[in-house]
Amino acid sequence: MEIGEKGICRLSVVPVGAQASDKSEQVTQLLFGDHYTINQVSDDRKWLRIEMYFDKYIGWIDVKQHYAISEAYFNQINGADYKICTDLTSSILYNKHHISIVIGSILPISTNELFKMEEQLAFNGDSKSLSQKREFEYLKQTVKKYLNAPYAWGGRSPFGIDCSGLVQNVYRICGYALPRDASQQVRSGVAVPSLEEVMPGDLAFFSGINGNITHVGIVLEDNQIIHASGRVRIDNLDARGIVDAQSGQVTHTFSTLRRIIRE
Repeated sequence: MEIGEKGICRLSVVPVGAQASDKSEQVTQLLFGDHYTINQVSDDRKWLRIEMYFDKYIGWIDVKQHYAISEAYFNQINGADYKICTDLTSSILYNKHHISIVIGSILPISTNELFKMEEQLAFNGDSKSLSQKREFEYLKQTVKKYLNAPYAWGGRSPFGIDCSGLVQNVYRICGYALPRDASQQVRSGVAVPSLEEVMPGDLAFFSGINGNITHVGIVLEDNQIIHASGRVRIDNLDARGIVDAQSGQVTHTFSTLRRIIRE
């Protein structure tokens, strides 16, 4: 492994850590099909610091979970309109091995008949083209697939996901690229002046005691919001923030709104 070498995730879910250690905080995850560039190798050569191509996020993966690809194939991936898995969970036959994958995984299948397959993959589940942009109703159906998924810091899978990972994955499935963290996502799209002008599909952001953005969710109809807090759940939204649907208590302080899907 060398600096500049390219790689791709060929496992279901790979943890990406803040440090080169098994005990490190997880900052994000690679899903099957995510590709990346190595920009540092640990002194013991057991860990690789990578930059993900999709969102430029940086972190460390175990060298044993690295799958090397050529520069030419890396560039081919960048230009291909691949399929993205829309099944909550599914399985593929990849190079004669069965692998379980989760929603949001990228499949090396292209709609271009001239596309040259470099890997053998069989998939019979539901998917859509990455470039195809979809409307709010499709987004709502997609995000509700994650309902009751447990919260996990840095998670991007239905078996553990954080608030910004949920938003990023759902919008990616719908054809929109967003950054990884809520503090970055708040700069995406266009501002919505007030809750009176909010539309289903808008992003609502929430702040901590210092005013920094700490949480994000997707606005639904009827002043509801779906977000990852303890689990992926639907609560109420008003000018104060997120209101727990059961207790009536405000759990997150409202900050601002952004619109990604525009008519």
